[in-house]
Amino acid sequence: MLVALSDDPAFQAAATDDSGMKGLGRDLAELFAQHLGVEVRFVTTHAQPAASSPWPQNAVHIQAIVPIRVEATQMLFSPPLFETPQVIVQHADALPVDSQEKLGGREIVLLSGAPQAATLSALGIEPPPRLIERNGIHEADLLAAVAERRYELAASDELHFDLANNMYPDLAIAMKLPGKLGYGFAISPAYPELREKAAEFIAALRRDGALKRLYDRYFGHIQRLDAQDVSAFLEAVQTRLPALRSHFEEAQRISGIDWRLLAALAWQESKWDALASSPTGVRGIMMLTEETADRLGVKNRLDARESILAGARYLTMLLDELPDEILPPERLWFALAAYNLGMGHLRGGRQFAAALKKSPNHWSDMKDVLPLLARPEYYTRLKSGRARGGETVIMVENVRNYYDILARLEPRRRVAPLQTGLAMSP
Repeated sequence: MLVALSDDPAFQAAATDDSGMKGLGRDLAELFAQHLGVEVRFVTTHAQPAASSPWPQNAVHIQAIVPIRVEATQMLFSPPLFETPQVIVQHADALPVDSQEKLGGREIVLLSGAPQAATLSALGIEPPPRLIERNGIHEADLLAAVAERRYELAASDELHFDLANNMYPDLAIAMKLPGKLGYGFAISPAYPELREKAAEFIAALRRDGALKRLYDRYFGHIQRLDAQDVSAFLEAVQTRLPALRSHFEEAQRISGIDWRLLAALAWQESKWDALASSPTGVRGIMMLTEETADRLGVKNRLDARESILAGARYLTMLLDELPDEILPPERLWFALAAYNLGMGHLRGGRQFAAALKKSPNHWSDMKDVLPLLARPEYYTRLKSGRARGGETVIMVENVRNYYDILARLEPRRRVAPLQTGLAMSP
């Protein structure tokens, strides 16, 4: 089966490596091929299937993942894999758009062939807004232009807005449009039997929770940060990170863990303050406990380099302690949880998962379980006692967001690890 993958950064990872983050489109297409019992080959395309044009590549069986166009007559679509509201986006400092009438006569920029054009037309606004279509760009480019005030209004969807908002905190939703936009597989009319097969496949993914887990893998964390969080981090990347970058890169050489992930963890822990401390006794840029520092042979927790190298080694140790059935990329997220919560509490939470009909090996399920460790009916059954598992979930999700931002801003550096570790390069 030949599958065309959109090069939209939201659905396709920048690279396929041992992080396990290959992109939602590739993950779903591979699972669909397994469902069909066939091999899969991929091509990458920028073009989305248009509403009225013939199928762009006759040799391609499906395209994944694309907006479902109900008005399209020249192609077939699967049921939606997921849905997201359609939105009008503006700069946060612009005057509010609090009614559809205020869109009348306004210029709204959108991607060429975007389904929001039909949605806006159906509203019957008078005078109608002037829709300006742009070719050869992605939603991310469109929303960046709004943040930079090159466009006043843009039509997009909430998923792409949430992703962009973690890079451009000056964006705001001006208005939600009626209805939701579904994303699914576009299927070549030459292979109509694939539509029924795709419907069976998607139904099965929903029944066993796999679709929810996949969506959470890529998008479950993206709404955690607010505009102030993002703005403070972006400023610190320019002002504080340069003096620390060499230490994080050295830590990558030692541990094999992407230096940007280590930097994201350090920001979450201490805001890159080498002298940070807390009432509970954790100190330094990686906020190590005294016990952990002694275990790692740290002489001075307030020395930035020593703390960063020790934090990377400690995270690697936690990765090695996890059971083999926890796979990348979630293995790293479990290790981050243990970094904050302690391995004993993490093990306790995993023990509770099965009784709650949750998987102890999937982060999307453990996000629901760990907050229960603060409730007496659970923590009294643990040797390790009470834990603030909800705070741990927030910590892991925030680190994932800060890493995503750094991955877009900072070049990827391939450094051969000196010992066992887990890279998380996109």
